[in-house]
Amino acid sequence: MILYFRALLITLFIGFYANSQELRIAFGSCGHQDKPLSILKDVAKTKPDYFIFLGDNIYGDTRDMKLLESKYQQLGKNKNFKALKKKTKILATWDDHDFGENDAGKYYPKKQESKELFLDFFNEPKKSERRKHEGIYTSYMIEHKKMLVQIILLDCRTFRSDLKHYDSAYNVDSIFRHQLDYVPTFDEDSTLLGNEQWYWLTGELRKKADVRIIGSSTQFGISFNGYEAWANFPNERERMLDVITKTRANGVIFISGDVHYGELSKYFNEKTYPIFDLTSSGLTQTWNFATPNSHRISGPVMENNYGVITINPKDQKVRMQIINDNKYNKIDVKIPFNELKF
Repeated sequence: MILYFRALLITLFIGFYANSQELRIAFGSCGHQDKPLSILKDVAKTKPDYFIFLGDNIYGDTRDMKLLESKYQQLGKNKNFKALKKKTKILATWDDHDFGENDAGKYYPKKQESKELFLDFFNEPKKSERRKHEGIYTSYMIEHKKMLVQIILLDCRTFRSDLKHYDSAYNVDSIFRHQLDYVPTFDEDSTLLGNEQWYWLTGELRKKADVRIIGSSTQFGISFNGYEAWANFPNERERMLDVITKTRANGVIFISGDVHYGELSKYFNEKTYPIFDLTSSGLTQTWNFATPNSHRISGPVMENNYGVITINPKDQKVRMQIINDNKYNKIDVKIPFNELKF
């Protein structure tokens, strides 16, 4: 019996030690303030080191700033949101519905007022650099067990050019069984991030880091699907690859939201190592189908879900998970660090 309990204690210690080696970053998107957000209670119980709200954190869709503020207040009063806030550090960026309007970009007239509401709700310090520049892009550097993990949160709304609307003259593949909203634009003046944010991002990627998590509210890795995504701005996606190459930034992975289902995409290209994009959506919102995605390697997950990136310096791997509202791992993939290098 003594030997049994000694073995049990050793097992528990090893388990605790292994977990203490890990940095766990959870994330999610598309949570409606009118709904219970019960999945956040499940996230809180797992005690991640960080939780990233990737956009559509509320469904505002208004130019009335008092109404937008009231919807943030509603989220702030939600018991499951408050439980999460007590258990972990919360980071955030936005997408269209909390920015202000569906599919909106740089011409949304209330973007400055909306920004102030967003930053106030997520407790951004009054002297933060984030309050001084246009848009809400930002970054964080985390030291963990002699590793440097960089979190970069992009702003894919404030500077984004208008999308090019689909018309029947555009030749699309027969794989599409849904109505397409948009098509790629190759206009050299069109931008997703804007020059100021691109300049900042280049500087961030020059910094030393072992793993870099880039949070984009819309999907980076998905193939063209006719909805919002980086695929609508192919020149901008190539520019991202060029910047990663120019700065020799190893360890880049993307996390994204927006689409109301979860999946893992792997974007092969000739400029960098393969770029993984783990999509988690939504915390409350679901969709009745997943669009075609030739880059998908796991999924889709059609239930409410959240994502987890686990970084373990001991085994030199990044673990990517999508966990549904029944607490099941629907996606669980481990990527060795050396696959994320030039």
